[in-house]
Amino acid sequence: MSMFCYQCQETAKNEGCMIRGVCGKDEPTANLQDLLIYTLMGIGLIAEEVDYKVDRKFQIFTVKALFTTITNVNFNEQNVFSFIKTALELRDELKNITGKNPEHDSVQWHLDDLEEMKQKASQVGIMSYSDDEDIRSLKSIVLYGLKGVAAYTEHAAVLEFFDDSIFSFVLKALASITKELDADSLTALVLETGKYAVNAMTLLDKANTETYGHPEISKVNIGVGRNPGILISGHDLKDMEELLKQTKGTGIDVYTHGEMLPANYYPAFKKYDHLAGNYGSSWWKQNTEFASFNGPILMTTNCIIPVKDSYKNRIFTTGVVSYPEVEHIPDREPGKQKDFSEIIELAKKCSPPEQIETGEITGGFAHNQVLALADKVIEAIKSGAIKRFVVMAGCDGRQKGRSYFTEVAENLPEDTVILTAGCAKYRYNKLDLGDIGGIPRVLDAGQCNDSYSLAVIALKLKEAFNFDDVNELPLSFDIAWYEQKAVAVLLALLYLGFKGIRLGPTLPAFISPNIVKVLVDKFQIKPTGDVQEDIDKIMAGK
Repeated sequence: MSMFCYQCQETAKNEGCMIRGVCGKDEPTANLQDLLIYTLMGIGLIAEEVDYKVDRKFQIFTVKALFTTITNVNFNEQNVFSFIKTALELRDELKNITGKNPEHDSVQWHLDDLEEMKQKASQVGIMSYSDDEDIRSLKSIVLYGLKGVAAYTEHAAVLEFFDDSIFSFVLKALASITKELDADSLTALVLETGKYAVNAMTLLDKANTETYGHPEISKVNIGVGRNPGILISGHDLKDMEELLKQTKGTGIDVYTHGEMLPANYYPAFKKYDHLAGNYGSSWWKQNTEFASFNGPILMTTNCIIPVKDSYKNRIFTTGVVSYPEVEHIPDREPGKQKDFSEIIELAKKCSPPEQIETGEITGGFAHNQVLALADKVIEAIKSGAIKRFVVMAGCDGRQKGRSYFTEVAENLPEDTVILTAGCAKYRYNKLDLGDIGGIPRVLDAGQCNDSYSLAVIALKLKEAFNFDDVNELPLSFDIAWYEQKAVAVLLALLYLGFKGIRLGPTLPAFISPNIVKVLVDKFQIKPTGDVQEDIDKIMAGK
């Protein structure tokens, strides 16, 4: 095989991409990302020699480099090559600083030529981690969960919020993947990854809310105005803030897209009158929605997909995102903002966006806002007005089978409330599902990292009802997954003690049959199935 990748839900035949990624990533780029991870493992092994106590520049680079290997982030082999060269420089610098030089190949290898690196890259992918399918599976779960932890930690770092224990764990876990550990040790590492996923989401929640305020119940316009616009997608709220500042008073409107929708819920952004609302829906519809938007598009993080000619001359990347022949906005210099002037000047020459829908959607139900309504929610549960909460958070994707989540939302009894976060919401957040005594039947907490909010809400309700176990709540999980941040969220939920989670539309290809059995036996994880049968079981608490 020329490559092997099974890190996302859409991997070929639910087995693995072996020629080209279903995401659109080619073999050289996918393999170079494997080599980048391998080099980061070398940094982890050196850091192990000093109890993972390293300077912040090594910490931040490591999480940023892991982030760029997540599905639908970096399609640019030249950019990944640059990451590898920097990783090698930092690895060797760390050797000199610590005086430590472990013998493992990930610490020792060194090539400068891209073509030679491609040969090396083909030898260090996930299939090289172990000949034992179950050991390889456990190491895969750790690595992919680690990528999600890295993404959330990097977002917090952009806002200058740090937790050294998370950085240390990332380095420890990378080093551990290189070792011949048994299944019990790796299973413990999987759960520890869940612990640090919780910590990373907690840190990011603190970073976002202390910087921009707690999300508030908000109605977001999904139509368009008459001004030219800039469309901002991804997850990075710092980029959002700086774009709004730089476009103020220019006559240009700013629209959110995809996972940037929840920016509309933050008080700090509501003061900008030119934040016009949300345009379009989930990441996989970029090809049509970006074409009809007419103005420039800024991709701040995942999820970018292969770029079409219809908008290639007006899409920009920044941060960890990169795509061949697409202009990249450089990182901000210390004490300065990113420079979005080129995007702004282009917007002035573009037509206003084409209207693709009208109306409003409501969101802003993060933990602080829901807990402010706690008395009302608790009374609705006690009176029987709300029979069950169903967490339908996670990722969206292209596969037809994801209509399952729309159908579940449409057919759940009217005395149920859906708790959501992530882009999975686009499967049902524009349905007219009504409310229960003024409580909307779809409560959107925000981005995928705001799945943390849903866990906080559940744990607070457990306290309010004096339950010994969170699984006693009238709460079910029907989760959609696609990429590695969703893996981190799943591991976080397992670490917090949630059981009986339905996961779909397929179980991860990287979980071997024996490890699936462990997850079923220990956590009662189950695959999604027939819509009505699943609804019946959900309502019965099964």
